[in-house]
Amino acid sequence: MLVDFLSEKKVISYRGCITQLFFLHFLGGGEGLLLVVMAFDCYITICLPLQYSTVMNSRACYAMMLALWLGGFVHSIIQVVLIIRLPFCGPNQLDNFFCDVRQVIKLACTDMFVVELLMVFNSGLMTLMCFLGLLASYAVILCRIRASSSEAKNKAMSTCTTHIIVIFFMFGPGIFIYTCPFRAFPADKVVSLFHTVILPLLNPVIYTLHNQEVKASMKKVFNKHIA
Repeated sequence: MLVDFLSEKKVISYRGCITQLFFLHFLGGGEGLLLVVMAFDCYITICLPLQYSTVMNSRACYAMMLALWLGGFVHSIIQVVLIIRLPFCGPNQLDNFFCDVRQVIKLACTDMFVVELLMVFNSGLMTLMCFLGLLASYAVILCRIRASSSEAKNKAMSTCTTHIIVIFFMFGPGIFIYTCPFRAFPADKVVSLFHTVILPLLNPVIYTLHNQEVKASMKKVFNKHIA
């Protein structure tokens, strides 16, 4: 990264570009499915607490972990297979700071309508369906929380709020990038920067806010500044 920052020409090989694209979607798809698993875990914890140890046993956890990484791999390898079959014979400049589907397919010298449609279904539809499904699941959880005691309600609300914030930050930019037609928008680079750089930096901060000791310390600091 430091070498790239200092170099005048930002160059990446074709194989390097495809590798970068593969890992971007492999890890991104795995993380998206991980949020689905977290939502399921949250539902069992809050709605079926007595059955948690039975449902979320070691075998189930290993199976879900394998499934989410396998899902990320399948999602990513579909993108790569579609791209490596394309003929590239024209310009070789990407209008972004990393290799992604939208930018790479614009360099192909063939009609891209079918490929763009397949990409939208593979990336855009998956992102949108996961997002809507997660919102629906947390809506059900929040409805169930209303009947809980005050202490249990506060704890559950804290957990769900953290997850919902991450879902919006994770899937919001993804929906914008992959469900829109593959045209250039002024905000493309800003959204890509947020999705690939800012969000990973914010994740630890968001999850740290769930920690009771951190929240208590922040309240002390806040009250001291007010005083």
